[in-house]
Amino acid sequence: MKKLIIIIFFISFKMFSQPNEERINQFRSETKIDNQDKAIYNLLDEFYAQALQSDLGELNADIPKKIDKLYQNRKTKNRHLLLMYMAYQNHISQTAAVGKKPNTKFQVELMTDLAYEFKNIYNKIPVLIYIYKFEALDTSGQNEEAAKVLNEGLTEYPDSIPLKVYNFLISKDEVIKTDLITNHSNHWMVKQFEIK
Repeated sequence: MKKLIIIIFFISFKMFSQPNEERINQFRSETKIDNQDKAIYNLLDEFYAQALQSDLGELNADIPKKIDKLYQNRKTKNRHLLLMYMAYQNHISQTAAVGKKPNTKFQVELMTDLAYEFKNIYNKIPVLIYIYKFEALDTSGQNEEAAKVLNEGLTEYPDSIPLKVYNFLISKDEVIKTDLITNHSNHWMVKQFEIK
C-alpha cells in the first residue's frame, strides 16, 4: 500500500503541472473506456455509502482491497477515473498529515475533470464527486459555483445526507434543519456540525 501512495503522489504532482485537457487525454490514452463497465462507478458509490452516507461514517476493510485490486490491474476499464480519484484523496490526506491546507485550485480542477469524465462516460456523476467538488469550490471561496454544484447534486441525489447538511449550513433553512434532526440525528455530519 505504501508503494501505491507514493505512485499516487507522483501522479498527482504530474497532473497538476499539465492543462486540464491534456491531463484528461493522457489518462484516457492509458485506459480502455467502456460505458458498460461500472466497476469504478460502483466502487465510489460503495465508498460514499459507507464513509459519508452512513451514520458511523466508517469504511469496511473491503473497500481499500477493492481499490487496490482495480488499481493493480492495468486492464481495469475506466481506470483513469480511479487514478484521478486517488490523486485527489492522496492530496487531501498528504496535506492533512502535515497540517497544511490543500491546494484548492488543484482540488477544483481535478474534481471538475472527474465530474466531466463521469458525465462523458456514464452520463451521470456519482454523488461522491458532487460532494467533493462542492467542498473544493466552497473552500476556495467560489460560493456561487459551490451553491450551483450543491443544487445539481441535490437534484440528482435528494436523499444525500452530506448534501443536505451542506445545504443547511449555507442556507440555514429551518425545513432542512428539521429534516436532519428528525430523520438523521445520529449521522456523523449532523453531530459534527452540531445541528440541533
